[in-house]
Amino acid sequence: MTANNNDLTEPDAIKEPRLWRNNGWTARVIKNEDDEGWAVEMLIDGESEPALVGPWTMGRDKKNPKPLDTSAFNTLVKTASEFRQRQVQQTRATMHQVITINSSSGRIAVTLDLIADEDDPHALLAAHDAADNRLAQVRVSAGFKLNKASANAWIESEFRRPD
Repeated sequence: MTANNNDLTEPDAIKEPRLWRNNGWTARVIKNEDDEGWAVEMLIDGESEPALVGPWTMGRDKKNPKPLDTSAFNTLVKTASEFRQRQVQQTRATMHQVITINSSSGRIAVTLDLIADEDDPHALLAAHDAADNRLAQVRVSAGFKLNKASANAWIESEFRRPD
């Protein structure tokens, strides 16, 4: 019989009613500051901010939280993992934008890549032809808005740096 990955526990695993730690995740039941109920926060090992915070069920006494268990922990890990994956995809989409323009010289892909530098945030605006050859690249402000109109204007200006 082979073990399921969810059944494996790390040597430093914790399985307490309000705190579970296993497989790189920590679930912590906390007092919900917004009301009289409880919440659960899911943390990835090594990160200070929770990947997910959500409501948690009251126990039978209607005063204390329901204790964590294997099924609840596995469900929370799955939910938090999926939520985090969507966040990463959304961030990636925000940091890298692509618009394709049909110009007189053929299809041109205009990209905007945000560079999240604390000291010097900026973006790189680039154009590539259908064969993925770079036609131009310029540095623009991090607030540059890439849309069909701005991409067309940049192409029509023969790739001069936008204002």
